[in-house]
Amino acid sequence: MTSALPFDDFRDLLANLPPADEAAEARVRTLFANADKPIASLGRIEDIAAWLAAWNGRAPPAVNRPLVAIFAGNHGVTRHGISPRTVAATANAVELCAAGGAAINQVCIANDLGLKVFDLALHIATADITEDAALDERGCAATMAFGMEAIAGGADLICLGDLGVGNSTVAAALCSALFGGRGRDWVGPGSGADTPMQARKADVVDAAIAFHGAAVKDPLEALRRVGGREFAAIAGAIIAARMQKIPVLLDGFAATAAAAVLHAANPAALDHCLLASLSPEPGQRLAAERLGLKPLLDLGVSHGEGVGAALAAGLVKAAALTSSGMAAAVRA
Repeated sequence: MTSALPFDDFRDLLANLPPADEAAEARVRTLFANADKPIASLGRIEDIAAWLAAWNGRAPPAVNRPLVAIFAGNHGVTRHGISPRTVAATANAVELCAAGGAAINQVCIANDLGLKVFDLALHIATADITEDAALDERGCAATMAFGMEAIAGGADLICLGDLGVGNSTVAAALCSALFGGRGRDWVGPGSGADTPMQARKADVVDAAIAFHGAAVKDPLEALRRVGGREFAAIAGAIIAARMQKIPVLLDGFAATAAAAVLHAANPAALDHCLLASLSPEPGQRLAAERLGLKPLLDLGVSHGEGVGAALAAGLVKAAALTSSGMAAAVRA
Protein backbone atom coordinates (compact mmCIF):
# COMPACT_ATOMS: atom_id res chain seq x y z
CA MET A 1 0.00 0.00 0.00
CA THR A 2 1.32 3.40 -0.95
CA SER A 3 -1.40 5.83 0.11
CA ALA A 4 -1.99 7.41 3.52
CA LEU A 5 -5.26 5.51 4.04
CA PRO A 6 -5.12 1.74 3.46
CA PHE A 7 -8.39 1.55 1.53
CA ASP A 8 -7.45 4.32 -0.92
CA ASP A 9 -5.50 1.98 -3.19
CA PHE A 10 -8.47 -0.38 -3.46
CA ARG A 11 -10.83 2.49 -4.18
CA ASP A 12 -8.49 3.55 -7.00
CA LEU A 13 -8.36 0.02 -8.42
CA LEU A 14 -12.14 -0.31 -8.30
CA ALA A 15 -12.52 2.98 -10.15
CA ASN A 16 -10.15 1.89 -12.94
CA LEU A 17 -10.97 -1.72 -13.77
CA PRO A 18 -9.85 -3.11 -17.14
CA PRO A 19 -12.67 -3.87 -19.61
CA ALA A 20 -13.52 -7.13 -21.35
CA ASP A 21 -11.95 -8.10 -24.65
CA GLU A 22 -15.04 -7.63 -26.79
CA ALA A 23 -13.25 -8.69 -29.97
CA ALA A 24 -12.33 -12.08 -28.47
CA GLU A 25 -15.89 -12.57 -27.28
CA ALA A 26 -17.22 -11.77 -30.76
CA ARG A 27 -14.82 -14.25 -32.37
CA VAL A 28 -16.09 -17.06 -30.15
CA ARG A 29 -19.69 -16.25 -30.95
CA THR A 30 -18.75 -16.37 -34.63
CA LEU A 31 -17.17 -19.79 -34.13
CA PHE A 32 -20.41 -21.10 -32.68
CA ALA A 33 -22.46 -19.44 -35.42
CA ASN A 34 -20.34 -21.20 -38.06
CA ALA A 35 -20.26 -24.58 -36.29
CA ASP A 36 -22.08 -27.60 -37.67
CA LYS A 37 -25.12 -27.30 -35.42
CA PRO A 38 -28.40 -25.39 -35.14
CA ILE A 39 -28.01 -21.73 -34.20
CA ALA A 40 -27.69 -21.16 -30.43
CA SER A 41 -28.45 -24.83 -29.78
CA LEU A 42 -25.84 -25.11 -27.01
CA GLY A 43 -27.56 -22.47 -24.87
CA ARG A 44 -25.49 -21.20 -21.95
CA ILE A 45 -22.49 -23.26 -23.03
CA GLU A 46 -21.99 -20.72 -25.81
CA ASP A 47 -22.35 -17.84 -23.38
CA ILE A 48 -19.84 -19.38 -20.98
CA ALA A 49 -17.25 -19.82 -23.72
CA ALA A 50 -17.79 -16.24 -24.92
CA TRP A 51 -17.45 -14.93 -21.35
CA LEU A 52 -14.26 -16.93 -20.90
CA ALA A 53 -12.78 -15.46 -24.07
CA ALA A 54 -13.80 -11.95 -23.05
CA TRP A 55 -11.84 -12.22 -19.82
CA ASN A 56 -8.79 -14.24 -20.81
CA GLY A 57 -8.43 -12.61 -24.22
CA ARG A 58 -8.12 -15.89 -26.13
CA ALA A 59 -10.45 -16.96 -28.92
CA PRO A 60 -11.14 -19.76 -28.82
CA PRO A 61 -10.59 -19.76 -25.06
CA ALA A 62 -8.72 -22.41 -23.11
CA VAL A 63 -8.47 -23.43 -19.46
CA ASN A 64 -5.01 -24.84 -18.81
CA ARG A 65 -4.25 -23.86 -15.20
CA PRO A 66 -7.47 -23.68 -13.17
CA LEU A 67 -7.10 -23.01 -9.46
CA VAL A 68 -9.45 -23.47 -6.52
CA ALA A 69 -8.54 -20.99 -3.76
CA ILE A 70 -10.20 -21.47 -0.37
CA PHE A 71 -9.88 -18.85 2.37
CA ALA A 72 -10.55 -19.82 5.98
CA GLY A 73 -11.30 -17.44 8.86
CA ASN A 74 -12.79 -17.45 12.34
CA HIS A 75 -15.24 -15.00 13.87
CA GLY A 76 -15.65 -13.60 17.36
CA VAL A 77 -19.39 -13.33 16.90
CA THR A 78 -19.69 -17.12 17.28
CA ARG A 79 -19.72 -16.58 21.07
CA HIS A 80 -23.43 -15.78 20.70
CA GLY A 81 -24.27 -19.41 19.89
CA ILE A 82 -25.00 -18.90 16.20
CA SER A 83 -23.57 -22.18 14.91
CA PRO A 84 -23.98 -25.83 15.91
CA ARG A 85 -20.24 -26.29 15.28
CA THR A 86 -17.38 -25.15 17.49
CA VAL A 87 -14.78 -22.71 16.20
CA ALA A 88 -12.25 -25.55 16.14
CA ALA A 89 -14.16 -27.05 13.19
CA THR A 90 -12.65 -24.44 10.84
CA ALA A 91 -9.08 -25.57 11.51
CA ASN A 92 -10.18 -29.21 11.35
CA ALA A 93 -11.65 -28.61 7.88
CA VAL A 94 -8.43 -26.93 6.71
CA GLU A 95 -6.41 -29.90 7.96
CA LEU A 96 -8.73 -32.33 6.19
CA CYS A 97 -8.23 -30.46 2.92
CA ALA A 98 -4.47 -30.52 3.45
CA ALA A 99 -4.60 -34.28 4.02
CA GLY A 100 -6.59 -34.84 0.82
CA GLY A 101 -9.65 -36.22 2.55
CA ALA A 102 -12.19 -33.44 1.95
CA ALA A 103 -14.89 -33.36 -0.71
CA ILE A 104 -13.11 -30.55 -2.52
CA ASN A 105 -10.01 -32.72 -2.97
CA GLN A 106 -12.01 -35.33 -4.83
CA VAL A 107 -13.75 -32.82 -7.11
CA CYS A 108 -10.40 -31.20 -7.91
CA ILE A 109 -8.97 -34.59 -8.87
CA ALA A 110 -12.01 -35.33 -11.05
CA ASN A 111 -11.74 -32.02 -12.92
CA ASP A 112 -7.92 -31.68 -12.87
CA LEU A 113 -7.91 -28.49 -10.79
CA GLY A 114 -5.17 -27.03 -8.64
CA LEU A 115 -6.05 -26.38 -4.99
CA LYS A 116 -4.75 -23.93 -2.39
CA VAL A 117 -6.20 -23.51 1.09
CA PHE A 118 -5.28 -20.43 3.14
CA ASP A 119 -5.43 -20.30 6.95
CA LEU A 120 -6.15 -16.65 7.76
CA ALA A 121 -4.96 -16.46 11.38
CA LEU A 122 -7.48 -19.02 12.61
CA HIS A 123 -5.99 -18.79 16.09
CA ILE A 124 -7.13 -15.16 16.30
CA ALA A 125 -10.84 -14.68 15.69
CA THR A 126 -12.08 -11.33 14.43
CA ALA A 127 -13.78 -9.05 16.94
CA ASP A 128 -17.44 -9.56 17.85
CA ILE A 129 -19.27 -7.46 15.23
CA THR A 130 -22.12 -6.66 17.65
CA GLU A 131 -19.78 -4.51 19.76
CA ASP A 132 -16.71 -3.71 17.65
CA ALA A 133 -15.41 -3.67 14.08
CA ALA A 134 -14.35 -7.11 12.90
CA LEU A 135 -11.05 -5.64 11.65
CA ASP A 136 -9.32 -2.29 11.65
CA GLU A 137 -8.78 -0.63 8.28
CA ARG A 138 -5.12 -1.57 8.06
CA GLY A 139 -5.81 -5.19 8.95
CA CYS A 140 -8.67 -5.45 6.48
CA ALA A 141 -6.60 -3.87 3.69
CA ALA A 142 -3.67 -6.17 4.45
CA THR A 143 -5.95 -9.20 4.22
CA MET A 144 -7.34 -7.96 0.90
CA ALA A 145 -3.75 -7.59 -0.32
CA PHE A 146 -3.02 -11.14 0.83
CA GLY A 147 -5.99 -12.34 -1.20
CA MET A 148 -4.61 -10.55 -4.23
CA GLU A 149 -1.22 -12.22 -3.83
CA ALA A 150 -2.72 -15.63 -3.13
CA ILE A 151 -3.86 -16.16 -6.70
CA ALA A 152 -0.51 -15.24 -8.26
CA GLY A 153 1.22 -17.94 -10.26
CA GLY A 154 -0.31 -18.06 -13.69
CA ALA A 155 -3.79 -19.50 -13.14
CA ASP A 156 -6.24 -18.90 -16.00
CA LEU A 157 -9.45 -19.68 -14.09
CA ILE A 158 -9.98 -18.93 -10.38
CA CYS A 159 -12.58 -20.77 -8.30
CA LEU A 160 -13.19 -19.04 -4.96
CA GLY A 161 -14.50 -20.75 -1.83
CA ASP A 162 -14.46 -20.33 1.92
CA LEU A 163 -14.32 -22.05 5.28
CA GLY A 164 -15.38 -20.44 8.55
CA VAL A 165 -17.65 -21.41 11.42
CA GLY A 166 -20.29 -18.69 11.78
CA ASN A 167 -19.58 -17.04 8.45
CA SER A 168 -23.12 -17.48 7.12
CA THR A 169 -24.20 -15.07 9.89
CA VAL A 170 -21.40 -12.69 8.96
CA ALA A 171 -22.42 -12.94 5.29
CA ALA A 172 -26.00 -12.12 6.32
CA ALA A 173 -24.80 -9.06 8.24
CA LEU A 174 -22.74 -7.89 5.28
CA CYS A 175 -25.71 -8.30 2.92
CA SER A 176 -27.98 -6.47 5.35
CA ALA A 177 -25.48 -3.60 5.40
CA LEU A 178 -25.18 -3.49 1.61
CA PHE A 179 -28.76 -4.21 0.53
CA GLY A 180 -30.87 -3.31 3.55
CA GLY A 181 -33.43 -5.49 5.29
CA ARG A 182 -33.53 -7.13 8.70
CA GLY A 183 -31.51 -10.06 9.91
CA ARG A 184 -34.44 -12.43 9.42
CA ASP A 185 -34.39 -11.58 5.70
CA TRP A 186 -30.82 -12.84 5.30
CA VAL A 187 -30.13 -15.64 7.76
CA GLY A 188 -30.72 -19.34 7.18
CA PRO A 189 -29.74 -22.75 8.54
CA GLY A 190 -26.05 -22.42 7.69
CA SER A 191 -24.38 -25.62 8.87
CA GLY A 192 -27.51 -26.90 10.58
CA ALA A 193 -28.96 -24.18 12.81
CA ASP A 194 -32.40 -24.99 14.22
CA THR A 195 -35.20 -22.43 14.48
CA PRO A 196 -34.12 -20.90 17.84
CA MET A 197 -30.52 -20.63 16.60
CA GLN A 198 -31.66 -18.96 13.39
CA ALA A 199 -33.53 -16.43 15.52
CA ARG A 200 -30.29 -15.72 17.42
CA LYS A 201 -28.50 -15.30 14.11
CA ALA A 202 -31.09 -12.74 13.01
CA ASP A 203 -30.76 -10.88 16.32
CA VAL A 204 -26.98 -10.80 15.96
CA VAL A 205 -27.25 -9.32 12.46
CA ASP A 206 -29.67 -6.64 13.65
CA ALA A 207 -27.46 -5.82 16.64
CA ALA A 208 -24.38 -5.51 14.44
CA ILE A 209 -26.08 -3.20 11.95
CA ALA A 210 -27.50 -1.05 14.76
CA PHE A 211 -24.09 -0.80 16.45
CA HIS A 212 -22.20 0.29 13.33
CA GLY A 213 -24.94 2.57 12.03
CA ALA A 214 -24.36 4.72 8.96
CA ALA A 215 -20.70 3.71 8.72
CA VAL A 216 -21.65 0.50 6.90
CA LYS A 217 -23.14 2.46 4.02
CA ASP A 218 -19.61 2.63 2.61
CA PRO A 219 -18.90 -0.80 1.06
CA LEU A 220 -15.30 -1.16 2.24
CA GLU A 221 -16.24 0.05 5.70
CA ALA A 222 -19.01 -2.55 5.76
CA LEU A 223 -16.43 -5.20 4.82
CA ARG A 224 -14.11 -4.36 7.69
CA ARG A 225 -16.79 -3.68 10.27
CA VAL A 226 -19.20 -6.61 9.79
CA GLY A 227 -17.15 -8.90 7.54
CA GLY A 228 -14.15 -11.07 8.29
CA ARG A 229 -10.78 -12.19 7.02
CA GLU A 230 -12.03 -14.71 4.46
CA PHE A 231 -14.42 -12.07 3.08
CA ALA A 232 -11.61 -9.52 2.74
CA ALA A 233 -9.27 -12.04 1.11
CA ILE A 234 -11.93 -13.14 -1.37
CA ALA A 235 -12.64 -9.49 -2.27
CA GLY A 236 -8.93 -8.97 -2.85
CA ALA A 237 -8.68 -12.09 -5.00
CA ILE A 238 -11.58 -10.92 -7.17
CA ILE A 239 -9.89 -7.55 -7.73
CA ALA A 240 -6.54 -9.17 -8.54
CA ALA A 241 -8.17 -11.55 -11.01
CA ARG A 242 -9.77 -8.60 -12.78
CA MET A 243 -6.48 -6.73 -13.03
CA GLN A 244 -4.79 -9.88 -14.41
CA LYS A 245 -7.72 -10.68 -16.76
CA ILE A 246 -8.51 -14.02 -15.10
CA PRO A 247 -12.14 -15.26 -15.12
CA VAL A 248 -13.60 -16.09 -11.70
CA LEU A 249 -16.16 -18.60 -10.42
CA LEU A 250 -17.83 -17.65 -7.13
CA ASP A 251 -19.20 -20.22 -4.71
CA GLY A 252 -21.05 -19.99 -1.42
CA PHE A 253 -22.75 -17.30 0.63
CA ALA A 254 -19.49 -15.81 1.94
CA ALA A 255 -17.97 -15.39 -1.53
CA THR A 256 -21.23 -13.93 -2.83
CA ALA A 257 -21.33 -11.42 0.04
CA ALA A 258 -17.68 -10.49 -0.51
CA ALA A 259 -18.42 -9.96 -4.20
CA ALA A 260 -21.38 -7.78 -3.27
CA VAL A 261 -18.99 -5.40 -1.52
CA LEU A 262 -17.15 -4.80 -4.77
CA HIS A 263 -20.38 -4.51 -6.75
CA ALA A 264 -21.57 -1.81 -4.35
CA ALA A 265 -18.35 0.11 -4.99
CA ASN A 266 -18.51 -0.37 -8.78
CA PRO A 267 -21.38 -2.24 -10.48
CA ALA A 268 -18.97 -3.41 -13.21
CA ALA A 269 -16.62 -5.04 -10.69
CA LEU A 270 -18.10 -8.51 -11.15
CA ASP A 271 -18.28 -8.64 -14.94
CA HIS A 272 -15.42 -11.17 -14.99
CA CYS A 273 -17.23 -13.39 -12.47
CA LEU A 274 -19.86 -16.09 -12.82
CA LEU A 275 -21.81 -17.57 -9.94
CA ALA A 276 -20.91 -21.25 -9.88
CA SER A 277 -23.75 -22.56 -7.77
CA LEU A 278 -26.48 -21.71 -5.30
CA SER A 279 -26.59 -23.21 -1.85
CA PRO A 280 -29.88 -23.77 0.00
CA GLU A 281 -29.01 -20.69 2.08
CA PRO A 282 -31.83 -18.19 1.39
CA GLY A 283 -29.55 -15.20 1.89
CA GLN A 284 -27.27 -16.29 -0.94
CA ARG A 285 -30.21 -16.70 -3.29
CA LEU A 286 -31.48 -13.23 -2.43
CA ALA A 287 -28.02 -11.69 -2.83
CA ALA A 288 -27.57 -13.41 -6.20
CA GLU A 289 -30.87 -11.94 -7.37
CA ARG A 290 -29.83 -8.46 -6.22
CA LEU A 291 -26.51 -8.84 -8.05
CA GLY A 292 -28.11 -10.23 -11.20
CA LEU A 293 -26.05 -13.43 -11.00
CA LYS A 294 -27.55 -16.58 -12.48
CA PRO A 295 -25.92 -19.78 -11.19
CA LEU A 296 -24.37 -22.33 -13.48
CA LEU A 297 -25.45 -25.12 -11.13
CA ASP A 298 -28.16 -25.53 -8.50
CA LEU A 299 -27.52 -28.89 -6.88
CA GLY A 300 -28.47 -28.08 -3.31
CA VAL A 301 -24.81 -28.23 -2.22
CA SER A 302 -24.25 -26.41 1.07
CA HIS A 303 -20.98 -28.09 1.98
CA GLY A 304 -18.67 -25.12 1.44
CA GLU A 305 -14.99 -25.58 0.57
CA GLY A 306 -15.60 -24.25 -2.96
CA VAL A 307 -17.16 -27.56 -4.02
CA GLY A 308 -19.76 -25.84 -6.20
CA ALA A 309 -17.12 -23.75 -7.98
CA ALA A 310 -14.94 -26.81 -8.57
CA LEU A 311 -17.89 -28.67 -10.07
CA ALA A 312 -18.75 -25.68 -12.28
CA ALA A 313 -15.12 -25.48 -13.43
CA GLY A 314 -15.64 -28.75 -15.24
CA LEU A 315 -18.52 -27.15 -17.13
CA VAL A 316 -16.39 -24.12 -18.02
CA LYS A 317 -13.58 -26.37 -19.28
CA ALA A 318 -16.10 -28.26 -21.42
CA ALA A 319 -17.44 -24.98 -22.85
CA ALA A 320 -13.91 -23.92 -23.83
CA LEU A 321 -13.22 -27.22 -25.59
CA THR A 322 -16.57 -27.09 -27.34
CA SER A 323 -15.82 -23.67 -28.77
CA SER A 324 -12.43 -24.79 -30.11
CA GLY A 325 -13.13 -28.35 -31.20
CA MET A 326 -16.41 -28.34 -33.07
CA ALA A 327 -16.28 -28.77 -36.84
CA ALA A 328 -17.41 -25.91 -39.02
CA ALA A 329 -20.56 -26.37 -41.02
CA VAL A 330 -20.23 -27.19 -44.71
CA ARG A 331 -22.18 -24.57 -46.61
CA ALA A 332 -23.92 -25.58 -49.84
